[in-house]
Amino acid sequence: MWHGEFRDPRLVEVYDAECPWGWDDDFFMAVLAEHSAPRVLDLGCGTGRLAIAMAAAGHDVTGVDPAHASLDAARRKPGAARVRWIEGSVEVLPAKSFDAAFLTSHVSQFIVGDDEWAGALHALRRALVTGGRLVFDSRDPAARHWKEWNPEDSRRSIVLDDGAAVTAWSEVTSVEDGVVSFTQHYRFPGGRQATSTARMRFRTEEELREQLSVAGFRVDRVYGGWGREPVGLSGDGELIVIAVAESPPNL
Repeated sequence: MWHGEFRDPRLVEVYDAECPWGWDDDFFMAVLAEHSAPRVLDLGCGTGRLAIAMAAAGHDVTGVDPAHASLDAARRKPGAARVRWIEGSVEVLPAKSFDAAFLTSHVSQFIVGDDEWAGALHALRRALVTGGRLVFDSRDPAARHWKEWNPEDSRRSIVLDDGAAVTAWSEVTSVEDGVVSFTQHYRFPGGRQATSTARMRFRTEEELREQLSVAGFRVDRVYGGWGREPVGLSGDGELIVIAVAESPPNL
């Protein structure tokens, strides 16, 4: 299934079990607290872990995601009533409605095509007030993370809330022009198996800076890790971008 971790209710449960609160969430919460941002957008909010925490911290949060099953899981969580949940993507974003926008868990990389990514950045610029911040993470292609996405190195056991253990592993199927296609495999107790396919675009720091500038953003910071290390000096191998919405023409 295409993006099964977000669209298949059983795989959504697996995703939630495998992705608890982490250092990346701590980072995003700290960045959010650095400036006044009453109205926050979490685009690609998934099952709502971060959106709910932001709302609990006192922000007016809108969580947007195209996957119905993920939003269902988000709405069932404690504190979910504080968040405005919307099924959709950038096409549903109202103009000048947010002081900060976040794309976390490498959501930006799932926007693969150049035109699609440019359109998303322009939509985010329109949705932000001037001076608002766009914050997102993207894996650094120089770190070649996909080299570890093979059945041997990626095999793991994921324990669900009911105690069942799911065996999972990853398999890259192609790497071409910065786009990595891969399949996630899941084996449930009793032998049932499921797969999820996806593609991710790996963009360089230079590409991201240029694309953001064209869309009307000024890049404020780019970190290479969750401890705010410079790019290339962290084992995290990230490009964590904080950009500021400016007042460009043609928006």
